[in-house]
Amino acid sequence: MRLMQFDLLTTDTASQARAGKLTTDHGVIETPIFMPVGTVASVKGVHQRELREDINPDIILGNTYHLYLRPGTEILQKAGGLHKFMNWNRPILTDSGGYQVYSLSNRRKIKEEGVKFKSHVDGSMHLFTPENVMEIQRKIGADIIMAFDECTPYPCDYKYAKRSMHMTHRWLDRCITHFDKTPALYDYDQVLFPIVQGSTYKDLRVQSAEYIANANAFGNAIGGLSVGEPAEEMYAMTEVVTAVLPKEKPRYLMGVGTPINILENIALGIDMFDCVMPTRNARNGMLFTAYGTINIKNQKWEDDFSPIDDMGITWVDTEYSKAYLRHLFKCHELLGMQIASIHNLGFYLWLVRQAREQILAGTFTNWKEKMVKQMDNRL
Repeated sequence: MRLMQFDLLTTDTASQARAGKLTTDHGVIETPIFMPVGTVASVKGVHQRELREDINPDIILGNTYHLYLRPGTEILQKAGGLHKFMNWNRPILTDSGGYQVYSLSNRRKIKEEGVKFKSHVDGSMHLFTPENVMEIQRKIGADIIMAFDECTPYPCDYKYAKRSMHMTHRWLDRCITHFDKTPALYDYDQVLFPIVQGSTYKDLRVQSAEYIANANAFGNAIGGLSVGEPAEEMYAMTEVVTAVLPKEKPRYLMGVGTPINILENIALGIDMFDCVMPTRNARNGMLFTAYGTINIKNQKWEDDFSPIDDMGITWVDTEYSKAYLRHLFKCHELLGMQIASIHNLGFYLWLVRQAREQILAGTFTNWKEKMVKQMDNRL
């Protein structure tokens, strides 16, 4: 076991965009990075072999809430942790379940102790506390684990946002105390990221970022964005927070977002992203490309025998035509959703890797502005 390490290699001169290297026991993560979401120990619709060999992400994300319910921590611990259970030998990050608590508004009750919630699987009652969420994530065995927080909705009353933020801070203190006294269960290092909250209120975001920075954790996350607020407010809050968070530590913006969102937030100093959008949109026939989005179900693609994406980012892009992929969707064939998912994930990884190359070359800002204009089209 070796201690995790983050090296900041360079910062763009015309923006806050950064290129870095995060070294873990399961491999190196080159930042900026996008993490495909593997909610229940599976990136939906994509085989691990395709994930490794074609999409090739440095890290994926698992979901504490869902993994706790199924298959359960006892099974995961017997398997030797999530990596072995799902046959994935690269880094994994787990969120803490805070977002699922937010999304289960009609099934949960939030108190200082923690959150009581009703399982969406069988209706059984459960309690998440800062302490047991640390234990659950120790058993899941992700390389990077998240502190337990409350994700506030948008719009959110100022008083509620302030009260919730302070509770998130108190929960963080409990998370750190418990994390520090519970040993890792497997033969590799685990680190804890706290989460900045504060809704879309600048003073709360600054206060929360200062509190999180003072926790002196290995890295830091920003939560409570991409929950319905306008993109301009997301960017404004990100800018406020990154001005406070320590520059020498990795920064993770949770649940974001569209390809344009990702590029704009890279420019503001974010290193890590995750979002269900590439796979969820793929299952609905929406493809992301460097020149805009494609609704493959539209009739205009019916007799278009050109490649799905002539840039050939993944093998599916050149192996199948738009007409064939549209046919699969019209027939409700599962292969169509799989092909679209591989394409979208491949595109997201291509985008952040291109961003990294541009940052290292000192050409990020002009490239980013060109890409944002290109991608803001419906083809």
